[in-house]
Parts: sequence; C-alpha cells; structure tokens
Amino acid sequence: MRHAGDWRVLVTGGAGFLGSHLCDRLVARGEDVLCVDNFYTGSKRNVAHLLGNPRFELLRHDVTFPLYVEVDRIFNFACPASPIHYQHDPVQTTKTSVHGAINMLGLAKRLRARILQASTSEVYGDPEIHPQPENYWGRVNPIGPRSCYDEGKRCAETLFFDYYRQHALEIKVVRIFNTYGPRMHPNDGRVVSNFIVQALKGEDIAIYGDGSQTRSFCYVDDLIDAVVLAMDSPADMIGPVNIGNPDEFTMLELAEKIVRLTGSKSRWVHQPLPQDDPRRRQPDISLARSALGWQPRVSLDDGLGETIAYFRHLLRS
Repeated sequence: MRHAGDWRVLVTGGAGFLGSHLCDRLVARGEDVLCVDNFYTGSKRNVAHLLGNPRFELLRHDVTFPLYVEVDRIFNFACPASPIHYQHDPVQTTKTSVHGAINMLGLAKRLRARILQASTSEVYGDPEIHPQPENYWGRVNPIGPRSCYDEGKRCAETLFFDYYRQHALEIKVVRIFNTYGPRMHPNDGRVVSNFIVQALKGEDIAIYGDGSQTRSFCYVDDLIDAVVLAMDSPADMIGPVNIGNPDEFTMLELAEKIVRLTGSKSRWVHQPLPQDDPRRRQPDISLARSALGWQPRVSLDDGLGETIAYFRHLLRS
C-alpha cells in the first residue's frame, strides 16, 4: 500500500487562497506537487516560498483546456470563489467549473488517478433547510447573477458522479463552506476580508441588508485538514461531504468581533442586500465527524487574529 509521501499530486487553482495552503500541506508531508493556475485570481506570491523546493513545480495553465501530465492524485480547486470575481466574467466562470471538471476527469480516467472536487456550500443556494445536510438538494436560482458559480459547481458534481458510475473512477467530493485566513485576496468582496480591510483602514464597514443573515466561518488550517482526510479516506467514502465550521454568526456579530480585535473606530453602514444572497448558511458536519473523524478546532477569535495580522502586514507593505 502506498502512503503519504509517495504520491505525485496535481493541484489545480494551486496558487489561490485555498490551493496554496493545500500545496503547503502536501509538500510538507513529502509529496511531489504540481501546482497549476492561470493566475486569474491566484497569485505567484502565495506560492513563492515553495518555488525553490524540489518537490514543488508551478505551471501556468487554464483548466478549460486539456492538460497532459502524469500524476497519481488530482485536487480540482480551480475556479474563482468570490462573487466579485466570478461575476466579472460569468461565462468563463461556468466554463472553468464545467470544462475544467471534464478535462480533469478525463485526465484522471486516463491515469486511473483518484480525484477530489472542491465543491461549495453554494450548491444549496438560499436554503429552506437549516443546517444543511448533504442529502438536501438545494434551492438555487438557475438564471440569476450567482448562477454561473452555483450551477457550475452543481454541474461539476454531476459530472464527477457520472464518471464514478460510468467509468468506476475514484472520486471524492467536498462541499466547502465559508473559509477564511491568511492569503485571502484583499479585494475579493468576501465578508471577512471586506470587514478586516475596512476596519484596518478606519473606513465604514459595509453590511448588506440588516445584518441578520448568518454564515459559518471555518479557518483555513481546519479546512485543509479535512480536504486531506477526505482524499485519504477509503475508496467507498466518495461524499459529498460538508466541510465547514457549524458555529453560526450574524454579519453584525462578525463586524463587532473584527472592530474589537482590530481596535478600529470604524462604524457600519447598511447597503442593499445583493440578489439571491443566502439568508442563512450553516453546515451539518455529522458525516465529516463520523466518516473522517474531523471537526474544526480553531475558534473564530483565534482565526480572525491570524487573518488580521496577515492583512495588517499586507496593507503596511
């Protein structure tokens, strides 16, 4: 049986926020990592510290085009994940999810490689069930401004399960809920980075709607723990499996925490709620607990402390 350290691993979207942390983890455990990114939202800065490592290789490539490499495992993380980025070019966003999945699944089929899809809590849309279990089919608007991402990821899941049924491909599907931490893009429009940057600059904190909508925030280190456990899990544990922190906070509670932790004098202002913005979002992680032996360990205060330190350094430099 092969063990960690024996694998040749491909990480698509590997220079992005989550992908770069995943590359760190895989290199640290001795695996040979090929990081692929087109740098639309990813950054060479996120993986610059790995460039001299003989176990790490960086390749500029867009997954909407076929890729011919030799690997044993594939982590498919390629896709812009924040509304401001995925709505900028919605057609390309859909192509990245759908064509990217087709190309990576085709590669996995040729190589008989195990492949993991980084799916999203957005497949649940604006949910009618709370918290959201994996057997909930979701409530997604198929023609709205968020549909390029939501439906693209849903279609990618469909493709993964069809390749599993039709070609007996070894697949893993994880549904990632809101994740935060160092290397988030400062202008990605996501709530944690938005609030932190606005607080550190002493600007008004923009809260959409009345601030009562909720999210559940998972620190990036906890998320990467779960992704690696999912990939290493037995072949019959294919998912989908929710990965996120079940602690639920309103946007007002998050803003208050960030103002306190930054020592900011920022005030918040209310702005209109974006179309199709989910009112509540909280993962049911019962499956992750039972099948992966995983649950998050980092508290929101501790994780925000690390993230604030990162953004403080970034803004100063």
